[in-house]
Amino acid sequence: MFSMIYTAIIIMLMTLALIKELQRPSIIIFTALLLLYFGGILNIKETFNGFSNQGMLTVAALFIVAGALQSSNHFGDLIYKAMGSRYGKFTYIRLMAPVIFLSSFLNNTPIVMTLIPFVKNWAKKNNLAPSKFLIPLSYASILGGTCTLIGTSTNLVVHGLMLENGLEGFSFFEIGKIGLPLAIVGVLYFSTIGRRLLPNRKDALIIFQENSRNFVAQVTVTTDFPYLNKTISQAGLRHLRGLYLFQIERHDQILEAISPDEVLQEGDNLYFTGLPQTIFDLLKTKGLKLIEDTNFNLNTIDSDKLKTYEAVVSNNSPLIGQTVQKSSFRTKYKAVILAIHRNGHRIDKKIGDISFQANDTLLILATRNFAEKWYHSSDFALVSNSIDHYSKPAWKGILALCLAGLMILSVSLGFVTSMLIAATVTAGLMIFTNIISYNDAKKAMDFDILLVIASSFGIGKAIANSGLAEFISSHLITSLNGMGILGILGGLYFLTTLYTEIITNNAAAALLFPIALSTAQSLGVSAHPFMLIVALGASASFSTPIGYQTNMMVYSPGSYKFSDFLKTGIVMNIIAMIVTTSLVYFFYF
Repeated sequence: MFSMIYTAIIIMLMTLALIKELQRPSIIIFTALLLLYFGGILNIKETFNGFSNQGMLTVAALFIVAGALQSSNHFGDLIYKAMGSRYGKFTYIRLMAPVIFLSSFLNNTPIVMTLIPFVKNWAKKNNLAPSKFLIPLSYASILGGTCTLIGTSTNLVVHGLMLENGLEGFSFFEIGKIGLPLAIVGVLYFSTIGRRLLPNRKDALIIFQENSRNFVAQVTVTTDFPYLNKTISQAGLRHLRGLYLFQIERHDQILEAISPDEVLQEGDNLYFTGLPQTIFDLLKTKGLKLIEDTNFNLNTIDSDKLKTYEAVVSNNSPLIGQTVQKSSFRTKYKAVILAIHRNGHRIDKKIGDISFQANDTLLILATRNFAEKWYHSSDFALVSNSIDHYSKPAWKGILALCLAGLMILSVSLGFVTSMLIAATVTAGLMIFTNIISYNDAKKAMDFDILLVIASSFGIGKAIANSGLAEFISSHLITSLNGMGILGILGGLYFLTTLYTEIITNNAAAALLFPIALSTAQSLGVSAHPFMLIVALGASASFSTPIGYQTNMMVYSPGSYKFSDFLKTGIVMNIIAMIVTTSLVYFFYF
């Protein structure tokens, strides 16, 4: 009895601390794990077993794979095209529908891990908070997993337990009879009510950037620009966060007060004012080249060799009075000027014709020893790091996509039985081929997320060891016995999804399976519908970030609070419960 009461108190205190955000989630959950060990609920092996768990190690390897995939502009282009050029009422359908489809046949962990940076970039480009889209991204991957037998490991866990107990397993699309309608309802929920419950929260860096100074950059339109002879609005250059097209130079004529219906022509010089990050993204656009150096292509650079700096021209710099062109800036400093900021003044000249003035701030791309070489020089009053960009030559981006595709296919087709092996080999090859450097690979791994995932396995084991799981299960099912089959299905679903929110999906499925089987046998009915309830209930983790690893993945990137998942997820859980239990009852009873 002591074990059960002690475990219940620890779980309640952990949940309260998470809701109140008394500390970082990883610290709170790991502390709860240690308290369960010191309380004698877990032995030393059970406490730290999660730190060698294949699921946790797989996520660690996938962090590296996702980091390397940022080098592929092709993947980003697909996401941007799917979501459209601007935010609208169909944005959530465009985001969630492809993710649901992919997650129906592929492991959702690498899908979410890969998409997070691209969805964040899309949101920033459209002056929107990533928090508006990363929870739907995670939920879409969860809903996709409910559509086929291989959609999520939870389905396979229940399927395997059925076979072990002499039952006929699920057919490939049997779960989809319930999961597909549920996924459709989930998308409609976010397209209407759900999006209003999502927080509009930008991280501190974005807020700082939006209040920082603007630079002026100039590009020329070349023949390979995808929107040649299209309007500015069609090219998506009208509504960009922190970037404003203020002037076009065409055949020595200056066009100002530019209409969104102005057609872009080859050879147009476009003048933008904006933030360093948005300017850098702009210069990576195919067909838009730096006016002073049309042979320079940001899509071919290697961020291991080049990085961005901001250099302030000093009062006694030899650059003062010289134009950019005549100063031979690139030759002397081994650097390319991307944009210039002059406090309080807009610069309407071509960058090459601009005469340097004291206190001009230059956004430059230079070798990694630039700061070390010029920091104490009289040429510049200050040299500082600018935006942190990740870029590789185009062929490395294509190779990264191919390796990731082979990883997913090898597991899906059964050539490799372990996702851990596939992910580890892929990550290793990406480091070996320098698609991602060793240092960037270390930075790509979010150790907070890994600590939460590893700790959750031990907490789930403690709930089982203490008898708390069996106590709650037996009392809930008994109390609902008088409400008929539908009431028992609802109670079993509620209990399964409750455990999923606390101890993760696979642990909840394994824990509830014997209870579901015993209930079906005592009622003298087929166990199949009860197994469907367990499989779908264990996958439907929407109310907390710790219940499903994709929720945990988007937690930090979205700057979410624990309460954000409660606001959107409780409603989603109720919807999922109603849809699932109703359809299972309709199809089987």
